[in-house]
Amino acid sequence: MKAGVIGLRMGKSHLIGYKQNPYTQPFGICDIDEDTLKKTKKEFDIPFATTDYKDLLKIKDIEIVSVATPDYYHKQQCVDGLLAGKHVLCEKPLALNIDDCIDIIKAEKKSGKKFMIGQVCRFAPGFVLTKEIIDSGEIGELFFVESEYAHNYRVAEGTGKWRKDKKRKPFIGGGCHAVDLLRWIAGDPVEVFAYSNHRCLDDWPVDDATIAIYRFENDIMGKVFCSIGCVRPYTMRSVFYGTKGTIISDNTSDYILVCSERYFKTKSEYDFARIPVKISSHNVYAEVNYFVDCILSNSPVEMDAIEGTKTVATCIAAVVSSEEKRKVNIKEELFSRFNNL
Repeated sequence: MKAGVIGLRMGKSHLIGYKQNPYTQPFGICDIDEDTLKKTKKEFDIPFATTDYKDLLKIKDIEIVSVATPDYYHKQQCVDGLLAGKHVLCEKPLALNIDDCIDIIKAEKKSGKKFMIGQVCRFAPGFVLTKEIIDSGEIGELFFVESEYAHNYRVAEGTGKWRKDKKRKPFIGGGCHAVDLLRWIAGDPVEVFAYSNHRCLDDWPVDDATIAIYRFENDIMGKVFCSIGCVRPYTMRSVFYGTKGTIISDNTSDYILVCSERYFKTKSEYDFARIPVKISSHNVYAEVNYFVDCILSNSPVEMDAIEGTKTVATCIAAVVSSEEKRKVNIKEELFSRFNNL
């Protein structure tokens, strides 16, 4: 299957994924930067290159398209790609508001094509192993989960400073990583109360730190911390507390820490075992392989448009809570808008 990629900064990883997969071939690319377009076309020996994504969508031979552009372009490019008869893999977040997400859900259903939202934490080896251990019952039943998205945007404004746009709330654009991770492992939150402040990036038009306290089903408590101005290396340190043990993991270390009965030194002494994992902070290649497998086997995509919308809605709930200084019932106020689509 021939593949096209829209947006080449993050999209380059998608190109590598399509090149490495035995069932796909990178065939078309799109980027508004002509120098990047020219260099990438030569590097990957791409037959077709354009600065207008609509020209790429007109190529009948292209069956799969990756949308790897800034967040606020996702809705239109995903809808256009689906209605052009392409399978679409979109970088997170799905969109920046519920209405745009609903348009993508409708386009996915109308087109009959496969759609996947690239929530990359579901493919990070440390988090994959964490979920396997939790699902096995080794640490008992979860009662508290937490994750953080700590990323210094002073050195990561994005091409053309797109991350600095006031339309992009950091908790939606970046914090969605941590929110989706907790949703994947603990299930859907029921309600949230959040606080935000703006102390680090004085020249940015948005709050640069948010802490959100979630209540999940089955009486699980959760916390997500998102900071785009913190002075530290990028991390998504996460902790999962169960009735029989604890796991600490992230997406940038070559190990996870597990404390459970299997690793107790004695009945009265607890210890963490260091379990080695591969480092793959943004495991796009695994995303591509999974999506291609779903297409070839005509299997449901776990991270479809509905799933992507749930993560966006869970993030929006925290933003609304911090702005309006109130508790937000996520299911009643947000999920109800798209659950029956």
